[in-house]
Amino acid sequence: EGLADSKRLAIDGGSAGGYTTLGALAFKNVFTAGCSLYGVASLEALASDTHKFESRYLDGLVGPYPEAKDIYKERAPIEHVDSLNCPILLLQGDEDKIVPPNQAELMHAALKSKGIPCALKMYEGEQHGFRKAENIQDALDSELYFYSQVFGFDAKGVKAFDIDNLEESK
Repeated sequence: EGLADSKRLAIDGGSAGGYTTLGALAFKNVFTAGCSLYGVASLEALASDTHKFESRYLDGLVGPYPEAKDIYKERAPIEHVDSLNCPILLLQGDEDKIVPPNQAELMHAALKSKGIPCALKMYEGEQHGFRKAENIQDALDSELYFYSQVFGFDAKGVKAFDIDNLEESK
């Protein structure tokens, strides 16, 4: 219907929505950029790294681990980096015990090595979901800045930051 510009279609989400964002970018060819806030990249890593309260959460969603290891790999965005082809911003709290920072770090390293425009912003003292007003504002501004650089529009008044592989992709 032409309601959206298919060349500027972005997706974002936090936590399970961050996993959905990474999954949509890895498994579908609909969006042209995305932002994952404290999202899951590796289901296997989550099964072994999350805090005790969440440690068996995936059993009901995916299957018992390690018995269902193949399904964990099949559904993990980090295992499908080869199909990713659009810019991704990762926003993460460095004290997150639910989705530990290594999820964002693994994804960032994989995207960077593939040459995909990407950035990882790690928020000091933040956990799962940002609580400090200045970090919430920065996360929103960062997403705006990221999209401005990817889609080519001016985002006045927001702080610039480095985006890996951006110049190489232009």
